[in-house]
Amino acid sequence: MKITSLDQLDLNATYSYADYLKWQIEDRIELIKGKIFKMSPAPATRHQLYVGEIFRQISNYLYRNSCKVFVAPFDVRLSPLKRLDSSKIYTVVQPDICVVCSHDKIDSKGCNGAPDLVVEVLSPGNTDMEMNEKFEIYQENGVLEYWLVEPNDRIVLVYVLNESGAFIGLKPFTESETIHSKAIDGFEILVKDIFDV
Repeated sequence: MKITSLDQLDLNATYSYADYLKWQIEDRIELIKGKIFKMSPAPATRHQLYVGEIFRQISNYLYRNSCKVFVAPFDVRLSPLKRLDSSKIYTVVQPDICVVCSHDKIDSKGCNGAPDLVVEVLSPGNTDMEMNEKFEIYQENGVLEYWLVEPNDRIVLVYVLNESGAFIGLKPFTESETIHSKAIDGFEILVKDIFDV
């Protein structure tokens, strides 16, 4: 049976990436540990402006670099078991922005494995998901650096993976401060520039 609507699926069931590939659903969804999460409707204008500015600055910095930057929608398949068999992948997310420096992770369907940097801009309705479920997923899978951009307070929370595989939260970066990325050697961004677009 052709799956074209979320109504055709049991939202309590556990699904794999192989299932995800068969669906023809118009809604943007993510799989987190096999569970379906419907993404928010089209993001607000300010969300898109902030994502666009961060993407522009990273993209300009990485021009002709071996690292590549991607903007949502872009499927990132994650499995803490590090298996390549799509039937064993139970997490597919679409970060606002991700940077991948390993070419062997990039394929025609997106990224298979942990990006080096993930940036999520918080919106009403997605804060719990980004700060809890995705935080754990990104940490478990070895994302080197995770940024949470908080538009209401105009701050950026930065988490860096330590040698033990746990995220360490740096102090919140305010508008007057510059973030120096640990995942992208030499890249920096003034927080004020993100919000003053």
